[in-house]
Amino acid sequence: MNWAVIVPLVLFVAFIFMIGFITSKRTSKANSFINDYFLGSRELGGFVLAMTMVATYGSASSFIGGPGTAYQTGLGWVLLSVIQVVTGYFVLTTLGKKFAIISRKMNAVTLVDFLKQRYESNVVVIVSSISIVIFLFASLAAQWVGGARLIESFVGISYTSALAIFAVTVLVYVSIGGFRAVVLTDALQGIVMLGGTIILLVATVHAGGGVEAIMQDLVKENPNLVSPYGADGSLTPLYLSSFWILIGVGVVGLPQIAVRAMSYKNSKAMHQAMIIGTIVVGVIMLGMHLIGVFARAIIPGIEVGDSVMPTLTLKILPDWLAGIVLAAPMAAIMSTVDSILLIISSSIVKDLYLNYINPKAAEKQVKRWGFSTTMVVGILVSLLAVKPPDLLIWFNLFSFGGLEAVFIWPIILGLYWSKGNKYGAMTSMITGLLSYIIIHTYFPNPFGMHTVVLPVLLSLIMFILFSLLTQAKTIHLEEQLKRNYL
Repeated sequence: MNWAVIVPLVLFVAFIFMIGFITSKRTSKANSFINDYFLGSRELGGFVLAMTMVATYGSASSFIGGPGTAYQTGLGWVLLSVIQVVTGYFVLTTLGKKFAIISRKMNAVTLVDFLKQRYESNVVVIVSSISIVIFLFASLAAQWVGGARLIESFVGISYTSALAIFAVTVLVYVSIGGFRAVVLTDALQGIVMLGGTIILLVATVHAGGGVEAIMQDLVKENPNLVSPYGADGSLTPLYLSSFWILIGVGVVGLPQIAVRAMSYKNSKAMHQAMIIGTIVVGVIMLGMHLIGVFARAIIPGIEVGDSVMPTLTLKILPDWLAGIVLAAPMAAIMSTVDSILLIISSSIVKDLYLNYINPKAAEKQVKRWGFSTTMVVGILVSLLAVKPPDLLIWFNLFSFGGLEAVFIWPIILGLYWSKGNKYGAMTSMITGLLSYIIIHTYFPNPFGMHTVVLPVLLSLIMFILFSLLTQAKTIHLEEQLKRNYL
């Protein structure tokens, strides 16, 4: 075991634990456990909001799978990935003040809370909760494996032991501290991610003899590595632009991101988060994917893309600095995992248990269910992760696409189109869910576009069509919504 690498990780994990225990005391004293545990009492400032969005969006895909794919594909994958720079800005401008104001009026703590009160439909609530559990569970499994593989690679222990360490760390501080612990650790993890990216990018360019030398090496190996079409020419303009829907504008439909737009303190915090978040995401996404491409000139011949980042870091940095830098991908993975765990927990406890099983549950029962649900989900994911998949990034992107196909139009049109009703939302969500699974399974990337495009278009058509066809049935609801919320 390389203790020079291990010590920074141990210190990082210890600090995470400390944040969880400190915030647990504040959560236990809060006037509303539900509001504080699942939403941090809506007190996020601009810097914390920006960093929690960055840390939640940055994941194993951004720090392990993405650079690994860039290593294999070339600069074309960097071009594809940089659209993510605008994600935080786009989410906050699209949902903006209106989402925060309406969710406060509704006293909505989760995204499903908002959808329930906006559409007054049990079907919408159930489909929402099921979709969240299905797609986020897939994403969670990928992150779990990524965290375990990272610990395994630079600590020098077995995969199973690494998986146990990762699972225990995340479950303890999320179960104890809730949303407040998640966003505070996200702020720390965002800083670590930014610093680690800058250090590793500078070290990579130095190890490769400068950008010009690295580019010459890449061109000698395969000129397509420096083209926008990828090493094998598969990144066509149509596929590239359709992929931007998945990781760019469609991100507004991700529950773990959208819920952050409920949680900020005031408009000043939102505006600060737009600026800070855009800069930080730009540095991280561009930096990490460039590192993945540059690594090909320094450590050629790596067949497993997910091992590129740990291998490169351990090769070009001193052990003690490698331990610090490798805390960046660990931070990205942990911050994504904690957010997903909390979203799944809130869907089960807040949206299903409190709505349909025990609406009059006492606060102690809610606490017990919140803690136990988080633990059970974590244990189930750990069992699934014992036999890890090969390509983490595709699991994560599958999750993204499914959630976007289900949620994007009920959220956006629910905010800005008063004629949208429960019939439109129901058919849109069911169409998005089923069409995405069917197309992804049997007709992937139709017409050369990413799979997500057709389900998103179909769900939009169904939302508008059924809302207009059923206007007579819901005219009273439309008037009530305009009066109370919209």
